[in-house]
Amino acid sequence: MKLRKEIEPQFDIAEKLYSQVLKLILDYTEFCDENGDEENIEYKNLEEKLHLLTGKDMTQFNLWEWWEEDGAENLAFNISLPEPQKLEHIDKSELIEIVKRIKTFDEPKNISDFASTFYEYVIYGNGYFEKFLEKNFKNYKHNLFNRNKDKKGNYFEYSIDEIVDILW
Repeated sequence: MKLRKEIEPQFDIAEKLYSQVLKLILDYTEFCDENGDEENIEYKNLEEKLHLLTGKDMTQFNLWEWWEEDGAENLAFNISLPEPQKLEHIDKSELIEIVKRIKTFDEPKNISDFASTFYEYVIYGNGYFEKFLEKNFKNYKHNLFNRNKDKKGNYFEYSIDEIVDILW
């Protein structure tokens, strides 16, 4: 099923910003390797440039030690991809599709090469769809998509239908 544009990750915007964001991150790293940045002057400049480019608050990102996390490419993608939106009306078939994508990692057909490169990361790297659910469904809990333990100590996972019922 195809989701509305307001629900899908905005890969088109991310693709337009990605190269520039990645270059800024790598240039900053190179600058620090050569000159240091003990007073964080260049770090603040980088935050400001990225904020102006994307409109995002850069304090949520680790621009300095990205190599200890997901790497420069994923960091640049996270910065470039707009956040999921809060929507007024989501129908049940859309919710089913979102939950199905999270649970099965199914990649939609006919997406761009750029989107295909990062689609798996969107599902279980940066959590785009889970952030969408958190913004739009008051019953959202991260453990809905994890392995859980019942009162008897047995492990289980919620099915797609169970998750949809809980959220709906």
